[in-house]
Amino acid sequence: MTTVEIEYCVPCGFLSRAEDVQRALLTTFREDLEAVTLRTGDDGVFVVRVDDDVVFDKSEDPYDVDEIVRKIRAYV
Repeated sequence: MTTVEIEYCVPCGFLSRAEDVQRALLTTFREDLEAVTLRTGDDGVFVVRVDDDVVFDKSEDPYDVDEIVRKIRAYV
């Protein structure tokens, strides 16, 4: 089954952004995901991984929850 990890920068205040992505994924995919976990980080990090593959990195991609969901759909 598919697992998703959302690593977010705590000092940057990215918790709400991480929760928004988590909520969207759980609402969209429900029981098709084994887990959607939040992992604390720093230095401006906001990375979404699916089974250890990076599907979103704030330093390379524009933040768009719908686009993150679309990218993860390919793994589910």
